[in-house]
Amino acid sequence: MTSELIPSDYSEWLAALKTQIQTARQKAILAVNQELIALYWHIGRDILTRQAEQGWGTKVIEQLAKDLRTAFPELKGFSRANLMSMRAFAEAWPDMAIVQQLVGQLPWGHNIVLLTRLKDTGLRMAYARQALEYGWSRNTLNIHIETQRIEREGLAVTNFESRLPAYQSELARDSLKDPYRLDFLGLGKDAEERAIESALV
Repeated sequence: MTSELIPSDYSEWLAALKTQIQTARQKAILAVNQELIALYWHIGRDILTRQAEQGWGTKVIEQLAKDLRTAFPELKGFSRANLMSMRAFAEAWPDMAIVQQLVGQLPWGHNIVLLTRLKDTGLRMAYARQALEYGWSRNTLNIHIETQRIEREGLAVTNFESRLPAYQSELARDSLKDPYRLDFLGLGKDAEERAIESALV
């Protein structure tokens, strides 16, 4: 007769199973997202190609939006505006390899922010990389673009590396880049270096 007692290692086993389930769910979500972004890129590329070859304009996109919504009423991504965003997405990223390796790992909303807020491809890539690396939400990405986080990085010349331990020098450098701290000190982005130094001291 088997014992009905819960084994002593049950809690650890349950915790490990929960972690495996969460990991599997996250991988599934990422895989679905990558497929969706790839689909949007292909639709956008097809629109670009057909417009170039056949010379048709927005009337065809309006008809396409209507037909796709009729065929897939449960899907919300086939509005005229979103089809135009797919076109812009494929135009901004003509290389599918970049889509697969970088922006395809970001949610569509993040990609729309990158497209609408930034015109420079290099900046788009830099913000996309940091959004992936740091797990930024769409809101956070918007804030960092607005405050020009990437553009400010590495611009300040300091002696922090030689004077402070590594962990402190990184923190000090980040403190100088933080626009919220500068606002708190009453300094805008046009403040002169001497005013910033005086306020910090």
